[in-house]
Amino acid sequence: MPKKSKKADIIDTATVLFAGKGFANTSMAEVASLTGIAGATIFYHFKTKEELFVSVLENVKTGLVQAFSLYFQEEHFPTGLERLLGAVAYHLHLSETKKEWFLLLRRHYTHELAAVHPACRRHLEVVYTCLVEIFEKALTIGQEDGSIGPLSAKKTALIILAMVDGILQLESNNLYNAGTLYSELLASCRRMVENKQ
Repeated sequence: MPKKSKKADIIDTATVLFAGKGFANTSMAEVASLTGIAGATIFYHFKTKEELFVSVLENVKTGLVQAFSLYFQEEHFPTGLERLLGAVAYHLHLSETKKEWFLLLRRHYTHELAAVHPACRRHLEVVYTCLVEIFEKALTIGQEDGSIGPLSAKKTALIILAMVDGILQLESNNLYNAGTLYSELLASCRRMVENKQ
């Protein structure tokens, strides 16, 4: 496995800090220190903290797209319904193994910056569009194979993403052990879309 570049190390460290502490409470000096580089070196790669944040978001976007792509290459689903449930389960799995990605996506600053920074907005849109399209594709396949009933694939995909996102929000806010809801979420998705005929 090739050694990661300093820039990649900076992005990885910054991802954890931005996700855990937020944008305002993360300093470039802290990122540099935890990465093990001189303070001036970080500014060679990223002129501002905002530029670093956008690079972190781009990295999260790329990671999510690649993770789902690899998942669907490796898994086989007999029906669209099973593909949908697999996608929801994998989304939940990723939220545990890549917790910092999902915390970062929920940070208020991420959405504030997206409102005024076109590159940040593009990366955020790609993340959410990708997730909706994954669910929508499974729903469409399920309608074609008869495992999913007649419904609006786009609207249902958005509702399912909102349900998954809501459970993850409970988890990230430490309001509830959302892990106990995972199997019920899958059962609810099945009941909501399964062809009853």
